[in-house]
Amino acid sequence: MPVHVEPKLIAGNSNVPLAKAIARRMSLHRGVAVELVGARVERFNDQEIFVEVFENVRGEDMFVIQSTSNPANDSLMELLIMTDALRRSSAHRITAVIPYFGYARQDRRAKARTPISAKLVANLMTTAGIDRVLTLDLHAAQIQGFFDVPVDNLYAAPVFALDIEHHFNGRMREMTVVSPDVGGVARARELAQRIGAGLAIVDKRRARPGEIAEMTVIGDVKDQICVIVDDICDTAGTLCKAAELLCEHGAKEVHAYITHGVLSGPAVERVSKSMLKSLVITDSIEPTAAVRNAPNIRIVPTAPMFAQAILNIWNGTSVSSLFEADSLAPIYEGMYTRG
Repeated sequence: MPVHVEPKLIAGNSNVPLAKAIARRMSLHRGVAVELVGARVERFNDQEIFVEVFENVRGEDMFVIQSTSNPANDSLMELLIMTDALRRSSAHRITAVIPYFGYARQDRRAKARTPISAKLVANLMTTAGIDRVLTLDLHAAQIQGFFDVPVDNLYAAPVFALDIEHHFNGRMREMTVVSPDVGGVARARELAQRIGAGLAIVDKRRARPGEIAEMTVIGDVKDQICVIVDDICDTAGTLCKAAELLCEHGAKEVHAYITHGVLSGPAVERVSKSMLKSLVITDSIEPTAAVRNAPNIRIVPTAPMFAQAILNIWNGTSVSSLFEADSLAPIYEGMYTRG
């Protein structure tokens, strides 16, 4: 075992730009060059996944950076197989850094004869040999209890608060944070408290899955700059309808802050043509060319936060300190100025 164990990063194919950005930020934080461990993650002709690690990892503190985003099953299998390769190579500790945790929306049995897939995925990760999980804005907090290993769940709200205070400097009194459904009220309330804004709710009733029968605004949004906040934006149908409804109720502008921009199918086109003045997402999922080129979609980096969280886990200091904007402000220095 090495005399002084250094944190070592290795990445799958799901979000290589973010992994490289995390390595760069760790280099800045430490003043020591941090590189991704050399490896190949490839496919056989029948699409079986093959992993080979090119460097010695015996006794090392390994951090596997891999979002389980589209293609979700391939990304998940890459993570599991990479973990198995590291475990069989005698890595001292394996931490899965999962910026976007797939299958998180299947966190309970909403109907009879349905799975709790998030629990199954947690079991698979633990069995593969993952010793710790670092993720961002889990869809449901109880997923942390699905694991029998420590889980550090970071929050995008402090970064969003810095971004809002920077971009809406001088207009903060006009801000109202909006939850797109009743289930997201706690998330919206937290952001509202951080920026000192009011709170409103869009109550939606579904006729059947994927089809909304009725939407109602709870709260006063007239002449307000509305900020819709949520953890996942998939097809953007509900988000765009909520923005339209808020405008009908007198909102001056509507913006959205979403942690994970899944943005599948017609989502980007919908957002581009919607009443949303801006959609702000993180880079927890690698953005497509369409997302990067969309005129009203902006991407907030998570590498500074993840880099610091990895360093805190490595040296045994608090990760929860990153839940506060005051702790994140120095990490994001140069990107934001607070009003």
